[in-house]
Amino acid sequence: MPAFEVELQQGLKHAVITTSGPDRPGVSAAFFTVLADHGVQLLDVSQVDFRGQLMLSAFVGMDPLRLTDLERELRAGLWEFGQRVTIETGGEVRAVSRPRSTHVIVMLGNPVQAQQVSRLGATLAGFGANIDRINGISNYPVTGLEFRVTLPDYSPGGGRKVREALAELSNELGVDLAMENAGLHRRAKRLVCFDCDSTLITGEVIEMLAAHAGKEAEVAEVTERAMRGELDFEESLRERVATLAGLDARVIDEVAADIELTPGARTTIRTLNSMGYRTAVVSGGFIQVLEGLAEELDLDYVRANTLEIVDGKLTGRVIGDIVDRQAKARLLAGFAKDSGLQMSQTVAVGDGANDIDMLGVAGLGIAFNAKPALREVADASVNHPFLDEVLYILGIPREEIDYANEAAGIVGRVALD
Repeated sequence: MPAFEVELQQGLKHAVITTSGPDRPGVSAAFFTVLADHGVQLLDVSQVDFRGQLMLSAFVGMDPLRLTDLERELRAGLWEFGQRVTIETGGEVRAVSRPRSTHVIVMLGNPVQAQQVSRLGATLAGFGANIDRINGISNYPVTGLEFRVTLPDYSPGGGRKVREALAELSNELGVDLAMENAGLHRRAKRLVCFDCDSTLITGEVIEMLAAHAGKEAEVAEVTERAMRGELDFEESLRERVATLAGLDARVIDEVAADIELTPGARTTIRTLNSMGYRTAVVSGGFIQVLEGLAEELDLDYVRANTLEIVDGKLTGRVIGDIVDRQAKARLLAGFAKDSGLQMSQTVAVGDGANDIDMLGVAGLGIAFNAKPALREVADASVNHPFLDEVLYILGIPREEIDYANEAAGIVGRVALD
């Protein structure tokens, strides 16, 4: 990012004026009152409250002949607030714009240690990358830090080697590291589509149904092979559904009642809906089980397979088109078109090999506690059992989530809801 001179009024020189100390009402007003009395031109301002400690900095143009009086009056005016004032002038000040970061990296862990941040910094430095800013975005149920980073000589499509290095570092350190391009496009995401089994919910619906037929172990083994990508999904689905032949259709309602949402799922969907996102679920499971859940969560779209029922019994067959790997990608594209969105504005979240195509066409693909086949192609990988980590990757901090909950009349931390 090239430097540029900030335009000053005639006769003024650059300075950086900083006050720091306990955050109390009136500090900012007193600070700017003194600056106003001395005809200071404001060029940039930053104010941060960190755990009750305030740092207020102003990049200014000022008359150098008034420096002594300005400093004296600032110290006198802010003394009662317990503030410490510093002024940098001349060669100490760089008249350049704030860095325009090329990427954002989110670190999520429980706990996050200083050593992990040190290793991340060293890894980025090895690529000549600079950390421009670090913000905390979550303190529950995991610690989340957001790093704004500038890669040298970056051009669109670059950064692949950095992503690969961060994936290795994530595995080594036991924290989640997600890297996205910075800029407006990160804020333009407007549709989030979730896989269902082992993503939006904790279990596998077909295994829950199979338990009623005494075939749970047999079906679980086939499911695991399909999720690893070792079996064709449609073939494996038909094989598993065949074991359900003869079950009373009332079993569907029992299974639907036993579904457990992934920790953070309700908070995640509620937050996205409140922010105007479209939300969807596509599942290789069964629509009869998911319709009630989708209505409860107020999802915009839900697609899944349909179990055939004849005379109140499951036939062991599915009817209609199968929601398989390719269908999930097509459905996501259809949701985007129906919502008037570009594919770059979509996010897909899944855990298995049958989610590969969907994550591949999405603007951002997030692997959630996923099989290796999916982690290898995902843009980001989450390995903690909290779905609200998806919100942090999107740049939505915990304080905004809690604020939205409070506005909706929900009090207390509900991330595990």
